[in-house]
Amino acid sequence: MTTPHEKFDAAMRRLPLVAILRGLTPAEAADIGDAVVQAGFGLLEVPLNSPQPLESIALLRRRFPDALVGAGTVLDVQQVRAVHAAGGELVVSPNFDAAVIAETARLGMVSLPGVMTPTEAFGALAAGATGLKLFPAELASPAVVKALLAVLPGNTPLMPVGGISPDNMQPWRDAGAAGFGIGSALYKPGKPASVVQADAARFVAAWRSAAGKTQPN
Repeated sequence: MTTPHEKFDAAMRRLPLVAILRGLTPAEAADIGDAVVQAGFGLLEVPLNSPQPLESIALLRRRFPDALVGAGTVLDVQQVRAVHAAGGELVVSPNFDAAVIAETARLGMVSLPGVMTPTEAFGALAAGATGLKLFPAELASPAVVKALLAVLPGNTPLMPVGGISPDNMQPWRDAGAAGFGIGSALYKPGKPASVVQADAARFVAAWRSAAGKTQPN
């Protein structure tokens, strides 16, 4: 049986891009899930401020057992438990909350809390975070990624989220970003699955190009 952390490690090696499906409804979960998974995504996040998010998470988890499926915008311990009960294996937050991270770790799920400063980053890792979400990336820069990675434990996954497009991945990747969270540029409510799949393919191609061109720090 593959654990959530094994799924995460495999996805980080294969395609470390998180599909952030904010606003997804259960009725479209299958089609949108098919679109991003067929393009190569193996990390799927349904933010909890979406309509009936736990139902969508349960549907995606059953449909894509090999993918790491979970929730975003997880803000308290009760929400962590609800995500776990729905079958979710991934907990993503916009902020650093030690209790949320600790409960996620206790339940064996992957924890990606949002951080911006070294204090938050080290606190999140001490609480049991699997990796770190640099959020919002619009307030940071590739230089911030490089500076953080210079002091964080080696091999800490640091993933910028916010404003990432196929055209701006390269500088972040060169600075050491381990992957990215992709939101409205990939999916927004009402976007046809065929268009989502085409955009997902562009992100996949951009990642592979950036990974192939990465310069030594």
